[in-house]
Amino acid sequence: MGAPEVAIDPRQFRKVMGHFCTGVAVITASGDDGPVGFACQSFAALSLDPPLVLFCPAKKSRSWPFIESAGMFAVNVLGDDQRDVSSVFGAPRADKFDAVTWRPAASGAPLLTGALAWIDCTFEAVHDAGDHYIVVGRVLELGEPEAGPPLLFYRGNYTSTAPERTTPAPARESLESFLTWPCGDDWL
Repeated sequence: MGAPEVAIDPRQFRKVMGHFCTGVAVITASGDDGPVGFACQSFAALSLDPPLVLFCPAKKSRSWPFIESAGMFAVNVLGDDQRDVSSVFGAPRADKFDAVTWRPAASGAPLLTGALAWIDCTFEAVHDAGDHYIVVGRVLELGEPEAGPPLLFYRGNYTSTAPERTTPAPARESLESFLTWPCGDDWL
């Protein structure tokens, strides 16, 4: 016997979930057509043994098919001083990589200069999950973490753990939704 079907208002769901503070990462890969990436708040560590991580791209994402076909990806954990980088990868843009500096990981996936940490991965599994996929990656290599506060997202705004940034700052004038919502990977 399953749970009864209940209609959940998407706006209310977004509002409630906005009270869960998340970090911001950029998922990158390099394929036949060059580097590709998108800003992502749905990233987490999954397992220590074996070392696994997960992220959740929207099924509507224009970047996801290119990342999936690359077979490898990197997670770039953004620092509080990288709000502009998050904006580049969270908005539609012909060549997102012309606005940032990067170098290739061993897998070829772009590692963004200034990221607090990076994780180079290969695909372990991809699971269907509503309007998103759950992507599990096996960690191949880890970068040495940098010092500094992380870039955080809370209630539709960027925020920080840095003492000098006690007031949340909007990423842009209107952030109706963020990265894990039905707008694909263009959230600004």
